[in-house]
Amino acid sequence: MAIWADEGIRLLVQGITGHQGVFHTRAMMDFGTSVVAGVTPGKRGQEVHGVPVYNTVEEAMVQEPNASIVFVPAAFTKDAVMEALDAGIKLVVVITEGVPFHDAMTFIHYGMYKGARIIGPNCPGLASPGRAKIGILPNVIFKKGHIGVASRSGTLTYEIVNALSEAGIGQSTCIGLGGDPVIGSTFIDALAAFEQDDETDAIVLVGEIGGTAEEEAAEYIEKHVSKS
Repeated sequence: MAIWADEGIRLLVQGITGHQGVFHTRAMMDFGTSVVAGVTPGKRGQEVHGVPVYNTVEEAMVQEPNASIVFVPAAFTKDAVMEALDAGIKLVVVITEGVPFHDAMTFIHYGMYKGARIIGPNCPGLASPGRAKIGILPNVIFKKGHIGVASRSGTLTYEIVNALSEAGIGQSTCIGLGGDPVIGSTFIDALAAFEQDDETDAIVLVGEIGGTAEEEAAEYIEKHVSKS
């Protein structure tokens, strides 16, 4: 299996009618992701690549999404994430950069209260080759296999995954956690999930300047991770 994104994903795209929403919805569908609904206030009744658009997440729940990706401006990101969480969505991937720290802290804490997983903000999302992608990572760089990748850097994620694939080394799941000081999922969250995943044989971590995430991950690996 993969972690956090698999064949069972039914994806909601918040901000689907914007430029980024339109472009990346098509790319995620081409990757194999089941995109079942989109939300843009005031756009109900439209379609994007055949995906029905609704005014609110509550309305879109008729399509039974179980994950959401957020492509809305930073000033409105907190409200979008909270709306998804209130509707019962248990996986929210926040692509938006420039989200105020207090806003991020608010919706991350609320996600914990709701028992949901948040990835981001300011992240490229995640992809499980052959299964699903929730994010903006390029489709062409992936190869299905048994290496888990977790990264704080978007562009370095692309480079390292592409290098792995070109060397014939496939991936189980690749996660761009985000480089902001406040993020919903950490190296330790990814390490714990990969350690329990039968299809992940080894793990690659990609660090970033700033903070202590890498040091904390190293301590966790020493105590809890058997996969080299």
